[in-house]
Amino acid sequence: MKIAIIGGGISGLTLAWYLQKAGVPYELFEADARPGGNLHTWATPEGYLLETGPNSLQLSTELEELLADLGLTDQIQESAAVSQHRYVLRGGRYRQLPGSPPALLTNSFFSLKAKWQLLKEFRQPAAPIDVHETVAQFFRRRFGSEIVDYAVNPFMAGIYAGDPEQLLLHKTFPQLAALEQQYGSVLRGLAKTGKAAPRRRIITLKGGVQTITDTLAARLTSYQPGTAVTAISRATDGTYQLELRGPQGLAAAPGYSHLALALPAYAAAPLLQPLFAEAAAALAAVHYPPMSVVFSAYDQAAVAHPLNGFGALHPKVEGTYAAGSIWTSSIYPQRVPAGQVLFTTFVGGTQYEAAALQPEDVQKAAVHAELSTFYGITGAPRWQGRYLWPRSIPQYDARIMAAHATTDALAREHVVAVANWRAGVSVPDCIRHARRTAEALAAQ
Repeated sequence: MKIAIIGGGISGLTLAWYLQKAGVPYELFEADARPGGNLHTWATPEGYLLETGPNSLQLSTELEELLADLGLTDQIQESAAVSQHRYVLRGGRYRQLPGSPPALLTNSFFSLKAKWQLLKEFRQPAAPIDVHETVAQFFRRRFGSEIVDYAVNPFMAGIYAGDPEQLLLHKTFPQLAALEQQYGSVLRGLAKTGKAAPRRRIITLKGGVQTITDTLAARLTSYQPGTAVTAISRATDGTYQLELRGPQGLAAAPGYSHLALALPAYAAAPLLQPLFAEAAAALAAVHYPPMSVVFSAYDQAAVAHPLNGFGALHPKVEGTYAAGSIWTSSIYPQRVPAGQVLFTTFVGGTQYEAAALQPEDVQKAAVHAELSTFYGITGAPRWQGRYLWPRSIPQYDARIMAAHATTDALAREHVVAVANWRAGVSVPDCIRHARRTAEALAAQ
């Protein structure tokens, strides 16, 4: 057995790490000189430590074990205590979102009608399983439209860059579908199962989340950065051959029993086209909306809002320019110069695609104007920066079903997928899936 891993993001690097630990031969090819893919930490000359991708990580068991394996446990940085507070824009001002189902009933965020709908959910029977049901349809059916508009919608836009009217429940939140089927009521199921599951710690690394992928890449014995896979073919004995373009020009790499796709669906599609046309078409259809990340720093004295939380999200019904902002300086004060506050604002995603691709100066000005309105900011920003993802987070909408089905079929051809379009979009999801894939391959 010899495995070719294509793509050096968190999924490909993790897969390689666990194959290496198991003694399974592999070679990992990454087209970029920098490892990490979407995990990218940006240290600016002005003294800001920024994340252009995931800003924080939920400390899952698999992530914690990986960090210990890499000797990075002492680099874990906890988020500030205020990060448990989340805000949502409602009626033109930020209001704290209740943090638990009981708090939903006692907090004034939702109307009496919405609270009554929550109470009725306990007595509402389970509906037949529908794999095509969207997140919005599920929550509207069980909890009502107000919950969808002011809780589900901003959460899906801010975390998944998605639209709950399009994202599939069984692909995005399969655990909620399972609770409905098992307990009849989702809230009853959460009450019975939630007590045994403690809240996961929200962390980063002292040098940024890219520390994880940098360390993984440095520990791998068969990692080839700056080497793009340009074509895949198959020999008469069934093994795979790769055409490579690297620092030394074109080269061929034959004799791989397995291929591991650890790159975006749109990048995997043309490689698969000559051998697996149906799979290539399914992967090419996966939607990646554009997303701009705009960073804005201000003198603390110029900002009226106390910024006592993780950040604030914007429901689509509020008609805002951006999907919301993370209050980076509140979560990790060490990441900005003293006396300043920093907003990480997200422009784009499925619900805001037109704004995502506007010129940088237009985006910066629009974000500053919106921040000034909602946070009571006086004066110009101390500093602004922008990072553009032309294709950001894969959407688990109706198009993902064919991609998942066809890659399940590809496993019979010794082709496995470990990227976030298959594993789940969070970093812990990717680590978990890559580790399990490595264990399954090693068992062969």
